[in-house]
Amino acid sequence: MTQTGGTRGTSSRAGDAAAERTFDALPPAQGRAFAQTWWGTRWLKALEDTALDGEQLRHGRRFARQGAVGAVSVRPGRITAVVRDRDGTPHRADVLLQELTGAEWDRLLDVTARESGHLAALLDREMPPRLVEDAESAGVELLPGIGDLDPTCGCDAWDHCPHTAALCYQMARLLDQDPFVLLLLRGRTERELLDELGLRNAARAVVPSAARTAAAPEDAVTADSAAGDATQDAQLPGVPAEEAFALGAILPPLPSAPAPVAEPGGAPSLDGGSPPASGLDVAALEFLASDAALRAQQMLRDALSSSHAVSSLPAPLTQWQDAVRLAAGSSPGQQIVERLAAGSRLPLVRFRSAVRAWELGGIGALSVWEEPWTPGPEAMARARAQLAAAWSHEEEPRPALHVTDNCWSTADDSAQLRYGQDGRWWPYRKEQDTWWPAGAAEHDPAAALAVALQQNEPGRDERS
Repeated sequence: MTQTGGTRGTSSRAGDAAAERTFDALPPAQGRAFAQTWWGTRWLKALEDTALDGEQLRHGRRFARQGAVGAVSVRPGRITAVVRDRDGTPHRADVLLQELTGAEWDRLLDVTARESGHLAALLDREMPPRLVEDAESAGVELLPGIGDLDPTCGCDAWDHCPHTAALCYQMARLLDQDPFVLLLLRGRTERELLDELGLRNAARAVVPSAARTAAAPEDAVTADSAAGDATQDAQLPGVPAEEAFALGAILPPLPSAPAPVAEPGGAPSLDGGSPPASGLDVAALEFLASDAALRAQQMLRDALSSSHAVSSLPAPLTQWQDAVRLAAGSSPGQQIVERLAAGSRLPLVRFRSAVRAWELGGIGALSVWEEPWTPGPEAMARARAQLAAAWSHEEEPRPALHVTDNCWSTADDSAQLRYGQDGRWWPYRKEQDTWWPAGAAEHDPAAALAVALQQNEPGRDERS
């Protein structure tokens, strides 16, 4: 069985004994969201929509973020881990999820076998949205919904406690790495799933061929008469394209998709021994060629992804945004960074601050960096509620923050929280009269402010 990083071992099924995968404790999740994929986010939504006490969830996020969750055991219908309180007290936490019935597995396997892209995506460790939608149309709920995550914990809480919540947040990180973990939780190992899909695909290839043989009469039209009687051939009933596509096993094979490119090509050497033409910057041209090769490799990778057909095209970047992207992604030299900053009409230190924002969150982070906005009454009420909840049970009182537009700054103006239009908080730190992004976005403003107040943040050496 293919294992993802962090997996220690697997015990295969013995008779009716369920397979189990055990994942080593993950490192603390400082400065990152727990779920990076859409299916990991759906898992957390099931938790957050189910739990009755938001305060317990907040403590659970903190436990998971601080690395309090031990090794996670995943087997059909149950995940288990030991979660430690702040004082080190261990609690066994379990979260149960209903296994699929035999009939539901049959329908799910049929849905998966009908489209080769579904299996290809799973093997790439992705959960295609179309697979989940097709499964739901067949009456199979693959991802959990409200009330599906059933908690039980050694602390005897009757609802989701901080320990089961922390386990669920950690599970989202495991699901991001490998959606087969969800399928194991629903009742099938990866090996069982692949074997059963192989049997179904083989059966689909044999049945159409056998049906055609049985339907051919003994006195079928001979090759000579078929060639000489075009009128009779023209009257034969056709096959709808939809049916022909469904019977792909009897059609000529399609050309194989191009293989992914592991590494982008390098820039050509433009040093031909003679001096360049007047005004031609050879180093800048080589840099742009390298960037073009990198973007081509990324575009090919995205085109070969199973989710490409259902993905929307990103909005084109402005010239200024593309200059920031270039400075962030391709390790340009100092001279090129200075030219990009000059072309953007920004002081070099401000331009580097924008580049730091891109490195932390792409175009979304850059938008927060460059576009202050004034929250309306509803958005402001949500922001104030999040701030109040973040420090409601903290050992230290909530720090004094003054607000301008979407920015909450500390009293000494050394740290700042910027509230994004998606409801997340971005930490900033002031250095030499310039606001620098200090970390990735957080749903918890207290966690974001803690990052902003850290003394040794990533990237400090790059800016000096």
